[in-house]
Amino acid sequence: MTPDCKTRSARTGNHPDGNHLQTALRLATAATPVLPLRLGKVPFGNCRSCKDGACGGRPNMRTAGPCSCPAPCHAWAAATTDANVLTSPEWALAWREAVAVAYHPGGAGLTVVDLDSAAAVAWAQAALPATRVVATTRGEHWIYQGTMPSSNAVRPGVDVKSLMQYARWLGPGTGRMVDLPEAVRALVVKEDTNPARGEVASSAPERATWDRTVATGCRHNERYVLTGLERGLALVRARTESGAGSQAFGVARFLAAQHTGCPGPCGLANLGERIVATAVSVGVPEPYARRAVANGLETAVERTA
Repeated sequence: MTPDCKTRSARTGNHPDGNHLQTALRLATAATPVLPLRLGKVPFGNCRSCKDGACGGRPNMRTAGPCSCPAPCHAWAAATTDANVLTSPEWALAWREAVAVAYHPGGAGLTVVDLDSAAAVAWAQAALPATRVVATTRGEHWIYQGTMPSSNAVRPGVDVKSLMQYARWLGPGTGRMVDLPEAVRALVVKEDTNPARGEVASSAPERATWDRTVATGCRHNERYVLTGLERGLALVRARTESGAGSQAFGVARFLAAQHTGCPGPCGLANLGERIVATAVSVGVPEPYARRAVANGLETAVERTA
């Protein structure tokens, strides 16, 4: 995709009457792959033939597959610039139920730095080169020319969306788009696959315990906390091939959010150590696991502050 196309894609605006299909068609004309979002601003679920990866997945996914399903399945991987697909009968129901339009930044040759809080915006203003900016509900999207691996929670309130994620279309934004800087690339620790367990260059942290001696100010009983912890650890253990670091972030954020109403202390550091140890056990490098868990704990506090 040429720089001119990239600039054109960012300049295309939303349709004034809220017709999401018309917005999508204009973005597609500007070489920006698009897809509809349903209630909750998430992609439509897979059809029966594609459920649980039964079809093998789209050819442009991490694991290339043979799926030729005409429906908008597989989230960002279904994004397209083909007007015939966008206006097809198989996509018609999705457009009728759509609440927003999303686009695949990587497919448009772009990277979106999603800043989800005022603190994250302030950090970007101090640390990153100015570029095209789109206002969001809680913060801003900073859009750069160039692609890179996507990664969530690279910092508190900061996600990087590019090759394997979608971003919601919120209008053209303002400012001159510049090339993707090394400062953004440096944010992402690539986690395409978990290293083999025997090749992890770190030692698993010692097993931490959680009980009333470390949680004297927690309003929850021990069974409630430990049950939630074990369920979260099971989700991390299930990510044996990829995504365990991101899952660890999500578990840490969820568990910490349960304690925002407690007077404290709640022993969150001990819960965090258990999550780190579990992530390391399935191959996540310990520095990445620690950063993901720390960001998850901190993000939960920021969002409820």
